[in-house]
Amino acid sequence: MPVVHHRTIRIEGLDVFYREAGPANAPVIVLLHGYPTSSHMFRHLMPALADRYRVIAPDHIGFGRSSAPSVGEFHYTFDELARITRAFLDAVDVKRFTVYTHDYGAPIAWRLALGEPSSVDGVISQNGNAYEEGFVADFWAPIWAYGRNPSPENEAALRPAMERQAVEWQYLHGVPDPTLVDPDAWEHDLALLGRPGNDLAQLALFGDYHTNRALYPEFQEWLRTSGVPVLAIWGANDEIFGPAGAEAFRNDAPHARIELFDGGHFLLESHLDDAVGVIREWRGSFSA
Repeated sequence: MPVVHHRTIRIEGLDVFYREAGPANAPVIVLLHGYPTSSHMFRHLMPALADRYRVIAPDHIGFGRSSAPSVGEFHYTFDELARITRAFLDAVDVKRFTVYTHDYGAPIAWRLALGEPSSVDGVISQNGNAYEEGFVADFWAPIWAYGRNPSPENEAALRPAMERQAVEWQYLHGVPDPTLVDPDAWEHDLALLGRPGNDLAQLALFGDYHTNRALYPEFQEWLRTSGVPVLAIWGANDEIFGPAGAEAFRNDAPHARIELFDGGHFLLESHLDDAVGVIREWRGSFSA
């Protein structure tokens, strides 16, 4: 089994923690995690791909083991997270890559693709939206409300999303056999999410999420004109990003491969082997 290295690099005065595995000269897959997790969500996927690919998974600022500066020290927006990610990729000498996105990782990836279109040679989206289709209305209503008006009342409606019950729910909902999900996954998230001041950072990102929707038309145009290969691998029972978000990729990438599995938001916890098989087959079908 390939080994996974755990490293930290300094980017603009901030520590970016990342996991890396695989041959240095192999095609690169960059793994971008979502909320409320970190590169920890890829702990099993990375060694399963590293015999053939250089796989790299950073923790975003404010998540995992990367720096979590206060909102007074860092501007928590998706533009800034993407900018730091680009600087990180430059620092670890990644010029061209397939991007694997999940949840928050998707809008960060779309910014990377639009900023340097030729750098992305493939897109894997695992429950990460690029379309209005797929947003589950009940889940997103308080986020849209807070983005429109960050009032105390709207903030109060969002704060439970950072608490234990909601984090556990993200892992367990839609999973037919919840015993497949390792409880250490959400315990890891909760411990790091609970760092002092991190609640305000997460609220800032909730409030900024609406800016991602404004990028969708430009990103969809890039999909159409670039012809980049697309794989949407999705937990079909996800009550955050529904399966319509996967199917929508075919609007602009007609040859996109869509794989829906009987799982939830964190598909890799319950369907790792299925995901690995699809990713290896799909990525192996085109050259770097």
